[in-house]
Amino acid sequence: MKAEQSAIPDSDPFALFDGWFAEAQASEPNDPNAMALATATPGAAPSVRMVLLKGHGNDGFVFYTNAQSRKGEEIRANMQAALLFHWKSLRRQIRIEGPLEEVSAQMADAYFHSRPRKSQIASAASDQSRPLEERATYYERVAAIEAEYPAGDIPRPPHWTGFRLRPRAIEFWLDRPGRMHDRRRFTLSGAGDALGWNSTLLYP
Repeated sequence: MKAEQSAIPDSDPFALFDGWFAEAQASEPNDPNAMALATATPGAAPSVRMVLLKGHGNDGFVFYTNAQSRKGEEIRANMQAALLFHWKSLRRQIRIEGPLEEVSAQMADAYFHSRPRKSQIASAASDQSRPLEERATYYERVAAIEAEYPAGDIPRPPHWTGFRLRPRAIEFWLDRPGRMHDRRRFTLSGAGDALGWNSTLLYP
C-alpha cells in the first residue's frame, strides 16, 4: 500500500478552522455552526447538547445561553468545556477543548438585540431546563412580555449571557477510505512570548 501524506497541514489551527468552516457553510444543508457542547459538574458528571457558534477568532469560540439552565449552572461551577463540530457533508469533524470565560455585558446585549424580536421574547419567557407543567404556561409568559413591550427590543435578562471557550487543544479529523482516517491534534504550550501551538498526527 502506497503511503499518503496527511491532508491536514501542520499550520495555524485557527486558519485551518476558518477554511473548514467556510467549506461547511457552503455545503451543509442546515446549521453549519451547530456544535456539541460538553460540560461537567464539579463531581465530573458529564452532559452534552447542541448549541450554535456565534463568534470565533484567535481569542476563542463564543456561544450564548441562559446561565440558569443546566448547562449554565454546570459552566458556572466548572469553567471548562469541550466542543465538537461534525460536518457530515464533508465527512469531517473538529474537537476543541479549553477553559471558559463569560463575555462582557455589552457583548451579550449586542448579540441578544441582534436576534429576531420573537427569539428575544421566547428567551426572556423561558426558565430554561426547569420543569414545565404544561406548555400553556410558557405561552402565557410569552404573551405577558409581548404586552409589556409592544414594540422594540426586549430587555436582556441578566442571566442570559455568553461564554467564550479559549482553546488549549484543537483536533481535526478527516474521513479516509478503509477507516484509515486522518487526525491531527494541536496543543497550546509555553507561556508569554513563547506561547504557541504544537501539533502531532494521531492514529485513527
